[in-house]
Amino acid sequence: MARPYDPAPRRFVFTAGDGDGGHEVSAGDPQEAYTAFSAFFRDRDRDSGTCTIRDERAGQSLVLSPGQGMISRIADGDPPRSEHLRVDRRNRYLPGAMLFFENGYAGLDHFGQWFPDPADLDASPEARGAARAAAFTTEATAFEEVARIWGDSGIVDPSDRFYVFFDGDGLDDDRAERAELLALIAFLGIERVGAPAGAADGEVWVLADPRLAGACARWA
Repeated sequence: MARPYDPAPRRFVFTAGDGDGGHEVSAGDPQEAYTAFSAFFRDRDRDSGTCTIRDERAGQSLVLSPGQGMISRIADGDPPRSEHLRVDRRNRYLPGAMLFFENGYAGLDHFGQWFPDPADLDASPEARGAARAAAFTTEATAFEEVARIWGDSGIVDPSDRFYVFFDGDGLDDDRAERAELLALIAFLGIERVGAPAGAADGEVWVLADPRLAGACARWA
């Protein structure tokens, strides 16, 4: 059961790029807000335009742009903050909205590769991944990011000897995150091994490492 908002209800405004003047919703908890937004989002053309969620009390917005393959998060302030995320799969938009309803701007910290300049999203996936990896300059933050990637798509091999990233994915899936991961495991000194016969060609296998196990424990 979703934790109720405190204070409740919380007011959100949903707007669409098709000229919709705004749809106000008062929700007692994140699940109620998500249910209302899901209906709003699905009633519109999900392949074009934008849908915006505005939390006026928090001074934060989330902008879903399926036509551009992008999510943006915005926080008021002096100066205001905004970051942008390339979305390669249609099923990523609504989970992002749920995280926003649960914890606002910060709730999406671990949702993917955020960039302050939307122009960075036009770079190749490999360049975006390398740029993202370069932002992690300490072992602690690098392990946290590796664990996030594993939590999204990874497993522990039944032998307990290997951690597997991008389980079942092909080489054309998650290219930016794969490039980021490869740079990070090199930085951390984690040993990559060849995937066994029959594994999907986009999987990344590494030797189990106590440091990695500790970081991934919260995502298991």
